[in-house]
Amino acid sequence: MLVLVVATILMLPALNEIASAHLSPGLGLKDSAVISFFITIVIMIVFAVASGDGLLGELQFILGGFFLFFIIIWLLLAWVF
Repeated sequence: MLVLVVATILMLPALNEIASAHLSPGLGLKDSAVISFFITIVIMIVFAVASGDGLLGELQFILGGFFLFFIIIWLLLAWVF
């Protein structure tokens, strides 16, 4: 029992480092919003080029899709990372 107590006391610094590395907060809302903005811009450009009509023919759909994609990607990045 004494060996188990000593081993636990000696492992506390290592366990503290593991817990702080894996349980620390990740991306905040501000950082994930910036990343999400650029990802969404790239996705919308790819969609506009692939649609065939160009940017002007699909503008109303691109704007709606931009805000929807932006919010979804933004919140998922903040939640997952």
